[in-house]
Amino acid sequence: MSERDGPRLRPAPGVEGKRRGLRYELLGCALHGHHVVGTDAARLRPEDALLAREAPDGLRWHRCLRCDAWVVLPRPGRPGREAPPAREEIALPLRGRPLRDRYVLRLIAADRLLHFLVLGTLSVAVLLFADRRERLRGPFYRVTDALQNGVGGPSGRHGHGLLGELDRAFAARSSTLWAIGAVLGAYALLEGVEAVGLWRGRRWAEYLTFVATTVLLVPELYELTGHVGATKVLTLVVNLAVVLYLLLAKRLFGLRGGGRAEAAERARDTGWEALERVLPGHGHGHGPAPGPAAGE
Repeated sequence: MSERDGPRLRPAPGVEGKRRGLRYELLGCALHGHHVVGTDAARLRPEDALLAREAPDGLRWHRCLRCDAWVVLPRPGRPGREAPPAREEIALPLRGRPLRDRYVLRLIAADRLLHFLVLGTLSVAVLLFADRRERLRGPFYRVTDALQNGVGGPSGRHGHGLLGELDRAFAARSSTLWAIGAVLGAYALLEGVEAVGLWRGRRWAEYLTFVATTVLLVPELYELTGHVGATKVLTLVVNLAVVLYLLLAKRLFGLRGGGRAEAAERARDTGWEALERVLPGHGHGHGPAPGPAAGE
């Protein structure tokens, strides 16, 4: 398309100036299939050229509303409707940066779900132990004495290793164990709420995750002053990345324009305007350009 033919159309949303690299639209279509509409329509109207084009030999080109690929499908043998649905009837998929944010937020949500499962399991284990500790005390010490004697070690209580930690757990006050179990359960519930909210793309979940993760950075940094371990460093790096992503990319607390700027970005990258900016049939090399639209 030359300058004489009209204004130059911009690339697909979210990929301005990029010719290579990961396109989240392609990832979405790989996972969920192409998002095409009007496949059951008896005929195509001229105004449907943005969505579908007639092709020879009883075929049609249908445009994927997510990645802009053109998919060849046969015309319906038994049409379900006269023409493709109107624009107000079509639920457009996410594209561009909003789609990228969905994948990143769901990755964070999966991490929070793992925390929920681990902490929930620990909470249940501690509460069950606090409730049945007296019944477990005798069998525990009999088994540990048998193990120690079997390997030639001394009998009785010892303050080192896993056995020492279990011994201290048996010696702890019941109120302390109940408090620990309750705290773990509350934290697990918080992580579960974060996971659900982030998976559904809720703004309040982004703020909740930011605050909860930022608070945890303080004890994580303090722990590194004592003993530096690979797991501790990795956890700190992941949490720092989550905090920076939410603060900068998601524009929390009014940064980089705040919610208004994010809404404007979403409007630019999604919706019918974003589809119209990409010339049908000349998108990104997803196959040959479709034939002329019906009625041309």
